Amino acid sequence: MNQSNPAIARSSAGAIETNKVLRNTYALLSMTLLFSALTAGLSMAYDLPHPGLVLTLVGYFGLLFLITKFRDSALGILFVFALTGFMGLTLGPILHGYIGHYANGTQLVAMALGGTGVTFLGLSAYALVSRKDFSFLGGMLGAGILVAFLVGLAAVFMPDMPAMSLTASAMFVVLMAGMILFETSRIIHGGETSYVMATVSLYVSIYNLFTSLLNLLGFFGGEE
Repeated sequence: MNQSNPAIARSSAGAIETNKVLRNTYALLSMTLLFSALTAGLSMAYDLPHPGLVLTLVGYFGLLFLITKFRDSALGILFVFALTGFMGLTLGPILHGYIGHYANGTQLVAMALGGTGVTFLGLSAYALVSRKDFSFLGGMLGAGILVAFLVGLAAVFMPDMPAMSLTASAMFVVLMAGMILFETSRIIHGGETSYVMATVSLYVSIYNLFTSLLNLLGFFGGEE
């Protein structure tokens, strides 16, 4: 009996650590989503222009690098708020554009927000309750996101081909849903021990899911 005690102790300690990462991730994610919503609202209120593709990518990858570098310190949390606040600022002009361009723009934004919330909560709950291991999705998601990013990038330079933008958005909806399952599963099974990195991964998935749904809704249901 005594020989099994160390194994039981390790298993118990692992479960406690996993639950801690999970709690901290959702707590930080909630705060960053609220902060991002605040900066998006300020961006809309002051009618700030979109920073543009180059500055957005530089800001995003630069802050992501700093988060990764300082993931185990308080600076890492500070940079998480910097990243999510910055992404909120880039989202404000997008929302402003939809509301100003479409007669039902406010409804489109609400539908995209509701769809994102239902998708995130549903998939997270499924991963938590089923306890299934979705780590096998990692390689496919990585390749898919790269392809979708390149398609979306090409769509920016070829605005006269809306099918390309729609394809990228549809791909991102599916891929971000997969990322939510994948990242939640990693936390549950101990594959992700940093709640800072887990928060960033889930935030980016939610952000891309929302903007992709909004693009699809605007194309198929927008009333100009």
